[in-house]
Amino acid sequence: MSFMPPSASPDIRRQQAIADAQTVIVKVGTRVLTRADGLLDLRRVGLLSEQLCRLADSGRQVVLVSSGAVGAGMGKLGISTRPTGLAKLQAIAAVGQTELIHAYETAMAQHDRHAGQVLLTAADLRRRTGYLNVRNAMSEIHALGAIAIVNENDSVAVGELMTTFGDNDRLAAAVAGLFSTALLVILSDVDGLYNGHPKRAGSHLLTAVEKLDEAVMRLADDRRGGLSKGGMASKLRAARTAISHGHHAVIAPGHRDDVLDRLLAGEAVGTWFFPSDDPMRGVRRWIDSAAAVAGRIFIDEGAARALTERKASLLSIGITHCIGEFRRGDVVALCRRDGREVARGLSNYRATEVSKIAGVLNDSVAEVLTHRGYDVVVHCDNMVVAGRHVDPLPPCSDDEEE
Repeated sequence: MSFMPPSASPDIRRQQAIADAQTVIVKVGTRVLTRADGLLDLRRVGLLSEQLCRLADSGRQVVLVSSGAVGAGMGKLGISTRPTGLAKLQAIAAVGQTELIHAYETAMAQHDRHAGQVLLTAADLRRRTGYLNVRNAMSEIHALGAIAIVNENDSVAVGELMTTFGDNDRLAAAVAGLFSTALLVILSDVDGLYNGHPKRAGSHLLTAVEKLDEAVMRLADDRRGGLSKGGMASKLRAARTAISHGHHAVIAPGHRDDVLDRLLAGEAVGTWFFPSDDPMRGVRRWIDSAAAVAGRIFIDEGAARALTERKASLLSIGITHCIGEFRRGDVVALCRRDGREVARGLSNYRATEVSKIAGVLNDSVAEVLTHRGYDVVVHCDNMVVAGRHVDPLPPCSDDEEE
């Protein structure tokens, strides 16, 4: 990847990012893909597919994360209002998924490409091996000259079992994290991020965001419609994940017929988000965007300051106790006494071992455990600090049982 200093103009940095992007992840939502009557908009599918094929013809790997299965199913079955029951939603998604993938396959075949369906649940990416297997499968789909069409597996994902991504914006960010050099394009039913409500007089489109901080997050107007699960807040969270991984991200108007052509030609379309100066690489990306949290380790204030201010590793002396039944190599949340998450990372010890060495000096760990495999409980290289990248877990008091 070419280095482009932050002092360069947004236009130049945007054009360089487009030139560097080896993989383009495009996410399209239900509101873009469906007509006012709830039916799948085949014209929109055709225009989008044509542009994706042109993009693939340029040599880039292209992955489409597509919503629309529930909307397509509702239209096919003549249902006007989105049901709230889980089982019915799963059944509608199963019907709609066939309609959705058939529409993409038909449209892409006109440009000598095929659609490769990839259905995922959050559990598919939680294990590191599964995370890498998904990336390899998508790369092979590309090698065969096809375009991967990714969707959450709504027909089997069960929210109560924590296997749902919650929305496809988050899924798209997790997919982008699989690749070293990627551009994330989120196609929305609005032109991008505004500094106020898009319909309010005086509001204007932000064409570039240098730093996606809390002030920017507060600009989101997250009202949900009848078909869509996401909103601007969801899109901003996805963009924040992508830029923390060193990727560029853009929220662009999906209703424009030539949006991808214009975007990849370097035009200022939508809202562009520039990557973090301190991007995550390797295993830290997985910890940030996909890994399941298996337990919590509670730490004192001294340890919390060391982790956040000095980016230090976690030593046993700073631990008060832990909850959960995690194993070595599992991802754990590191929390203050009041339950606020400080960081998360890979534990070098089992939960039973952490309980034994909590508050113990480093030199005494081997004596307590009769062995000492690691100098630290969580190494800083395998840790992501909350507030900088991850969306923290809900607070959990230090005496709460799981």
